[in-house]
Amino acid sequence: MNTISFLLLRLAIGASFFGHGLVRLPKLAAFSGGMVTTFKKSMLPELLVTPFSYALPVAEFLIGLLLLSGLFTKAAAIAGSVVMLVLIFGTCMIENWEALPSQLIHIAFLVTLLQFIQSNSWALME
Repeated sequence: MNTISFLLLRLAIGASFFGHGLVRLPKLAAFSGGMVTTFKKSMLPELLVTPFSYALPVAEFLIGLLLLSGLFTKAAAIAGSVVMLVLIFGTCMIENWEALPSQLIHIAFLVTLLQFIQSNSWALME
């Protein structure tokens, strides 16, 4: 993969994470409340859902910022993959099958970044 392709891939997934976090941070309590309500009928206890619902927008924002800047790209891609794996599990717990393809696409982007990390020449730090 050439450096321009890698850059565009990194910027695309970074923009998605950054945008998700950015729009949720100003309404963090409302986002958390909605997520807790959505998971009420799932097997996941509110004790786990509540802290995750507050941490998710912060994680999305920071991962997106790191990917956009190219700072710690490998660590950001791994962190993003972990976030996506948790989201995929949660999506399955509430049987929201419509959200699953988007999450799988996100993790595919992140894994592709990890596969071709040596192409990360347009970055602040690998």
